[in-house]
Amino acid sequence: MTFRAHRALREAEVVVGYHTYLQLLGDLLAGKEVIGSGMTREQERCRSAVDLALAGKRVAVVSSGDPGVYGMAGVVLEIVHHLGVAEELDLEVIPGVTAATAAAASLGAPLMHDFATISLSDLLTPWEVIRRRVELAAQADYVLAIYNPKSKKRVRQVLEVQELVLRYRVPDTPVGLVRNASRQGEEVTFSTLARFTELPIDMFSLVIVGNSGTRVLGQHLVTPRGYVW
Repeated sequence: MTFRAHRALREAEVVVGYHTYLQLLGDLLAGKEVIGSGMTREQERCRSAVDLALAGKRVAVVSSGDPGVYGMAGVVLEIVHHLGVAEELDLEVIPGVTAATAAAASLGAPLMHDFATISLSDLLTPWEVIRRRVELAAQADYVLAIYNPKSKKRVRQVLEVQELVLRYRVPDTPVGLVRNASRQGEEVTFSTLARFTELPIDMFSLVIVGNSGTRVLGQHLVTPRGYVW
């Protein structure tokens, strides 16, 4: 997290978030009111946070990574707009480090040129929409940073993505997989487009698929910007 986010958590009276993310905060929750819940209850959590803020509490809603990248910032802003209470609150979205850039740093520099972030979770977005986005990004030769690549119930989507991208890229295109990026127990693995689905992949994994220029340079994955040496 950023220093700014750390300071906001220290100053908060109430911290609201998904159970797993709250556990990661450890001692930062000491002495605070904590409101946690499970997956699919995001709207309920954020509404509770807004209600507490309207009651005069200093509230922090936490997300993993950056709150504006597949996080809770948008949900809070939509609720505040829906209730018409924006002028009653001192609302701030505090940036963090999203999984794509955290994983990229562990791999080297695979996001040095244009890239697209795509989540394979189809809970809120139809799979056909996600599939089309993947294919167009692959056709345009973007590096792909793939969030939520695979869960216990959702296993076929990452295989479809592999098949789609292989239509536009060679099988030995470099792929990097980072599990628990920037967290305890981080695991970094290098593979290829043809083989990466053979690796253990779950919801804590971030997959970066290189473009036509991405190279493995020693211990690092690099997508050149085009400088001439």
